[in-house]
Amino acid sequence: MGVSSGEPVGLGLDLGGSSIKYAVLVGDGAEVRIERTGLHEIVGARDAATVSRMLGEIASELATEFGGSVTLGIGLPGLFDAESGVPTLLPNFPPDWVGYPLRDQVQLATGMSVQLINDARAFALAEARLGAARGARNAICVVLGTGVGGGVILNGELWFGAGTGGEVGHQTVELDGPPCGCGNRGCVEAIAGSAALLAGAGRATVREVFEAARRGDAQAQAAITRSIRAVAAGLGNAYAVLAAEVFVIGGGIADAGDQVLVPLREELRSRMHLAPAETVSLRPAELGRFAGAVGAALFGARGVALH
Repeated sequence: MGVSSGEPVGLGLDLGGSSIKYAVLVGDGAEVRIERTGLHEIVGARDAATVSRMLGEIASELATEFGGSVTLGIGLPGLFDAESGVPTLLPNFPPDWVGYPLRDQVQLATGMSVQLINDARAFALAEARLGAARGARNAICVVLGTGVGGGVILNGELWFGAGTGGEVGHQTVELDGPPCGCGNRGCVEAIAGSAALLAGAGRATVREVFEAARRGDAQAQAAITRSIRAVAAGLGNAYAVLAAEVFVIGGGIADAGDQVLVPLREELRSRMHLAPAETVSLRPAELGRFAGAVGAALFGARGVALH
């Protein structure tokens, strides 16, 4: 399907450790469609200035191709100052990213207004608007991967609180548990992130962990079970506070499908005593690896017809 003249166009870029994913959304009001998705590998230097230029080039090329009223959102795998558009914590990038005027530099390069959003919050927004949580008034969306990211939808809107609301992975679920990259101990992420899963299973990749468990490897299964229990505890805590009717689970670890979702659903039900378990739905994410880029595009389009 082509783009009609004058249709609002939303561009979303999702910055990862080794690539930049993009999504082009087109539509008006409630009728929004994903026109195109794609990926550019980051080859060579990953310093802030080099990658910033790459972001600007990708956005400019897409804006030229699609034309019309174009907005731009960028998803970042970390934290930033919303007022200045400056990253404050990007764990998997060189230290020069902290304090770099990313938003201003991309705006200068493209001539577009740029909105930044955390990548997990972008995932939540995409799944709420176009994916597994569409139609739900209240949802908790979780990404299980290198870390455990999240986003919360309350009354149909992405919730930020004082700015970092939705960090499901940084709830304490084990007092005096293993240290977490955030500085706390016993966070969901410290127990259920891929580093902890691999260390516990004694395997090199997430796929190997789940393959070993299917073959009956007790160590791999124990690591998976510990991870799932931590995630379920976090979701149960979140439900007690927010009473969301939908949980959406995505990310690389969730790609294991029923090996994660079935025991996670059972463990979560065993921890929910404030409402009938059947009133809450735990669903796999629907938008795949481009969800973050889609959510960034939606966020960038706030205040225009696309949103």
